[in-house]
Amino acid sequence: MSAKSVEEAAQYLRVSQSFLNQSRIRGDGPVFYKIGRRVVYETADLDLWKETRRRRSTSEYSQEAA
Repeated sequence: MSAKSVEEAAQYLRVSQSFLNQSRIRGDGPVFYKIGRRVVYETADLDLWKETRRRRSTSEYSQEAA
């Protein structure tokens, strides 16, 4: 497993740590592991989550909005 901390995952996705923290609370962020007090992300899960965000246009139907 190639585990990344919240900071590393945010850098990898080019988003803020706050964005990842909030998306984790909402349940619409990447899959993560909770190990004790630590939150870690697997690179493959980050890639999979990122792939589900692909759009051809800004008006394209979004499952997150439903």
